[in-house]
Amino acid sequence: MEDREIINLSEKLFIPTYSRYPIVLRKGRGVRVWDVNGKEYLDFLGGIAVNVLGHCPRKVVIAIQKQVQRLIHVSNLYYTEPQLNLAKILIKNSFADRVFFCNSGTEANEGALKLARIYMKSKYGKERYEFISTYNSFHGRTFGSLSVTGQEKYHHGFEPLLDGVRFVPFNDADAIAKAITDKTCAVILEPIQAEGGVNVADKNYLRKVREICDKEGILLIFDEVQTGIGRTGKLFAYEHFGVEPDIMTLAKGLGSGIPIGAILTKDEIANAFGPKTHASTFGGNPVACASAVATLETILEDGYLLDYCQRISKYFMKKLNSIKERYPEKIKEIRGMGLLIGVELSFDATEIVKGCIERGLLIGTAGDGTVLRFTPPLIIEKEDIDEAISILDEVFKEANA
Repeated sequence: MEDREIINLSEKLFIPTYSRYPIVLRKGRGVRVWDVNGKEYLDFLGGIAVNVLGHCPRKVVIAIQKQVQRLIHVSNLYYTEPQLNLAKILIKNSFADRVFFCNSGTEANEGALKLARIYMKSKYGKERYEFISTYNSFHGRTFGSLSVTGQEKYHHGFEPLLDGVRFVPFNDADAIAKAITDKTCAVILEPIQAEGGVNVADKNYLRKVREICDKEGILLIFDEVQTGIGRTGKLFAYEHFGVEPDIMTLAKGLGSGIPIGAILTKDEIANAFGPKTHASTFGGNPVACASAVATLETILEDGYLLDYCQRISKYFMKKLNSIKERYPEKIKEIRGMGLLIGVELSFDATEIVKGCIERGLLIGTAGDGTVLRFTPPLIIEKEDIDEAISILDEVFKEANA
């Protein structure tokens, strides 16, 4: 089928929840994808921070192929080796003692909210059920995760949401302290608000929040759905800040594109979940776990890729700042960590994104639509960055004209 035929038929058949760009992608390798017409694109969005190792990384593909031939799915009524192997890697390389597997970031956050409530109820009584979240946060699309998402544009039409949620400004630990009541259960934060505009936590912010939570006897949940799995140059973003959460959620890059999410926590908290309190039919699927194991083994091997991410991101930031110097009236700020980078513009970013797509560069937006979001694979090279910067320069030059 031709691209226009595919697009037109899709518009008729799918529930209209997406504003898609008019390209039909057929294959991908490394940092590049190709559409049905054979046009090549440099992918600096990476499936929105999912393709951490690029498209179809060899080790991951082989792991998936082997597992598909061996066992595709059984329920969680039984044990499987891929699930165990993944749990061991995550626990060995994190603060956690226990893990629960699900299918997505929003599922992981739903489970984290449930776990926090049931733990606090068992420890303090039924009244500890409120959550504190931040404005501009994003935690998912299901009712629980949507209720702790601090952006009204995602709430519209779905009210009433869950009660017992208080929102405070990001990077304001004092506001969190003031928002705590005798009913507060947990604080949920992203170390970097990715979808909210790539807003990075201040150096001491998370440490202060940790101290507040410890003092008040409430839980601290880190949503690392987008910041985890090497995205920031550490396996988990919390490592940059020297602060450990009580519960952490993962997804996106964990499976290199195969859907998988995870909740990580300590023994005491994990034990609040007993049989039949929480479950997921497909959670910890053998194929998804095999993909995640291969992904993590590749990232953690010799620590090279994490160090490389930090080095290459400095080069990328330097090049982006050169664009800012040429168009200071159009680019307000460049911020981020590792290969999660936002470029805040003085105008709506949609036309810049479209201009880049036309020239063969895939990027995205974040926040209120004025922020360009870059989440390329961790394997990008200087030549890829130079090509992307050249395209950006052309698009900004045209916008300037």
